[in-house]
Amino acid sequence: MSQTDYIITDELQQAVDAALTLERPLLVKGEPGTGKTQLAIEIAQRLEAPLFQWHVKSTTRAHQGLYEYDAVSRLRDSQLGDERVKDISNYILHGVLWDAFTCDQRAIVLIDEIDKADIEFPNDLLQELDRMSFNVYETRETITARQRPLVIITSNNEKELPDAFLRRCFFHYIAFPDKSTMEKIVEAHFPDIKKDLLKSAMDVFFDLREVPGLKKKPSTSELLDWLKLLIADDLPAEALASDELRTVLPKMHGALLKNEQDVHLFERLIFLHKQRQR
Repeated sequence: MSQTDYIITDELQQAVDAALTLERPLLVKGEPGTGKTQLAIEIAQRLEAPLFQWHVKSTTRAHQGLYEYDAVSRLRDSQLGDERVKDISNYILHGVLWDAFTCDQRAIVLIDEIDKADIEFPNDLLQELDRMSFNVYETRETITARQRPLVIITSNNEKELPDAFLRRCFFHYIAFPDKSTMEKIVEAHFPDIKKDLLKSAMDVFFDLREVPGLKKKPSTSELLDWLKLLIADDLPAEALASDELRTVLPKMHGALLKNEQDVHLFERLIFLHKQRQR
C-alpha cells in the first residue's frame, strides 16, 4: 500500500469496512474540505485497485454512467459511407459503471456530489447498483459486474436524497477534524513544520472557525494553503500574535477567507487575539 497525506480516522475506516462487508455503496457526507472526494482516491491507492471517477453536474443523467449511444456520429458516418455504421457497437460510449463492471479486478467507483443532479438521478441508479448489471438495448447485451466494485458516493446536502436510495447505502458523516487529527494531517503534508508555528497556526485557525456569523468556515485545504504561505515567508510563530500581525497576514488571509464579510470578522479576531496576548 502506498503512503499518502490522507488521514483515515478509525470511524471512517470502519465505515469503509462495513460497506465492503455489506456490499453496499458508501454514502459520505460532510462539510466541504473534509476529504470526501479524496477518500475514494485514497482507498483505491491502499487497495491498489483501479479507480473510476464520475463527477456529477446539474445536467448529468444517470444513464451516462452506464453508456451513451452516439446516434449523431452514426448518422454522419452513414452519410459518408463509412463501413463502421454496420456495427452499432462502434457507437456505444462506455460510462464509468460499464468500465468498472468489466474490470478484471475489484474496482473503486466514485460518484462525486450526487446531490448536484436532478432529484430522480439517485432513483434511476437503484437497480443497477443493486444488481450490478444493466442492459444495453441497442446491442441486446447485458453488462454484469465481474467483481462487485466498492461504490463511494459523496453528497454536500444540496438536495435531500430519496429514502429508497438511502436504504441501499451505508452512511457515514465525516466530522471536521479536531485539533489532534488536524495536526496529523498538517504534519503529513509538512513533516518539517516547526512545532511552535503549528501550534500558533492551529490556535488561530480553530478560533477563526468558531467566530459567530462566519459565512464560510475555512476548510482543511484552505488551512494547508495558508500554512504553505506562512512557511514560504518563514514567518516565526510569535508573529501570529504580535503587533505586526496586521502587516503580515493581509497578503495571506485570502487563503483562509473567501468573502469580504468574513475578512472583517477575521480582522476582529486578530484584534481580540492581540488583546489577549498583552
